[in-house]
Amino acid sequence: MSAGHSIALETLFGDYPLDRAFDEMREPSGTLRPHYRALAERLASLPADELQRRKQSADLSFLTQGITFTVYGREEGTERIFPYDLLPRLVTAAEWDRIERGLTQRITALNLFLRDIYSDGKILNDRIIPRELVYSCKHYRRQMRGLHVPRNVYIAVVGSDLLRLNSGEFVVLEDNLRVPSGVSYMLTNRRVMKRTFPELFQSYGVRPIDHYPQLLLATLRSLAPEGRPEPNIVLLTPGVYNSAYFEHTYLARQMGIDLVEGRDLVTHDNIVYMRTTDGLRRVDVIYRRVDDDFSDPLVFRPDSALGCAGLFNAYRAGNVTVTNAFGTGLADDKAVYAYVPRMIRYYLDEDPILPNVETYLLSEEKDRQYVLANLEKLVVKAVGESGGYGMLIGPHSSKRQREEFAQQIAANPRNYIAQPTLDFSRSPCLIGDRLEPRHVDLRPYILFGDKINIVPGGLTRVALEKGSLVVNSSQGGGSKDTWVLE
Repeated sequence: MSAGHSIALETLFGDYPLDRAFDEMREPSGTLRPHYRALAERLASLPADELQRRKQSADLSFLTQGITFTVYGREEGTERIFPYDLLPRLVTAAEWDRIERGLTQRITALNLFLRDIYSDGKILNDRIIPRELVYSCKHYRRQMRGLHVPRNVYIAVVGSDLLRLNSGEFVVLEDNLRVPSGVSYMLTNRRVMKRTFPELFQSYGVRPIDHYPQLLLATLRSLAPEGRPEPNIVLLTPGVYNSAYFEHTYLARQMGIDLVEGRDLVTHDNIVYMRTTDGLRRVDVIYRRVDDDFSDPLVFRPDSALGCAGLFNAYRAGNVTVTNAFGTGLADDKAVYAYVPRMIRYYLDEDPILPNVETYLLSEEKDRQYVLANLEKLVVKAVGESGGYGMLIGPHSSKRQREEFAQQIAANPRNYIAQPTLDFSRSPCLIGDRLEPRHVDLRPYILFGDKINIVPGGLTRVALEKGSLVVNSSQGGGSKDTWVLE
């Protein structure tokens, strides 16, 4: 095929199998979904080598911007360009409306739960959630009990992971409430896409997300301690060896705030200061990208060199806001996740708009017996892990792996949950010179300050390996731009 010829739609979809999973672009009959038609026609009208040319130009753009991430434990070098698919994922206005309402409801309930757990514990007294489940969570922080959190906002920045099932319905797979990452890839994907398909982007009427850094800054500002009208806000990073360091530098630059490490901070009389060339400068709000354990060696891990000694006391005294608050990891424990629908009913007296995935708690005898008998069908996850670690995908596992997991479950059932292996939705990706379906999830980013803001879209993560269900970048996944249509 010569470069001058355009690609016929049939060639583009040459070997594009439809299976049980919901396909974002095509109906089960194979016809294009209406909102994808213009995209497919545009792709088919391009000269044969044009898609590859645009893909190379996008890759180059990522490389020159330094958009890389770190893979630990690989021989062939750790820094690599973040894998990226050129075709956007499209979300209709009606679909987005439901997602937005569902996430607003969910985040409100989770925040009320954290506030309740660290104060009166009504939900425990009313036996909606087992007390031992909360107190045995490794992210529960007794130091937070009775402590006043600015505006009662425990979770200012959240990334919840959504899947779309065969029915077309979105469900919540998990909530990331500690230090959710990936928003820089959402923003840079969009910048690259606008350059790669400018005319398509214009004609589709895609809702903007570029204002996220300014919304984040406004959210942080709204949480400043009383009497600090012009707060000094910093982003606390573990440093250059952290896998999300690119994101930390990117967000600090976009917000126009200082990027600091623990060694740049010092406390005196319960006030946090930043070392500068002009001497010490008071810090009012810390956007923290360091886990609880490493934040303050006087209160948490004494061997941590990443945090700032005395930070927690300054926080307790109300002289500095740290966000997300300490102890929020309790609510993204995967066993506590199973109770979120009950939290929504308990605190808001509403039915959940976005359902959970069915979840088996292995600390419960009946669930445990069922899971151990059906390991080859289920996905088993460690409750406190993220990034696709500590996970068994039953249908893709060996007998030996299942035996090892069965032993681990027997030794520590509280540490695991199980869920059905979900056939979640697939979206077309450019693999070589044709389109092939790959599984995708969606991580929208929710900001909670004086009000709740969700930029329209999020990070669509893609399981780039054929047949794979794992979308995490640390496990070979990539991402694509998410277009929410007006």
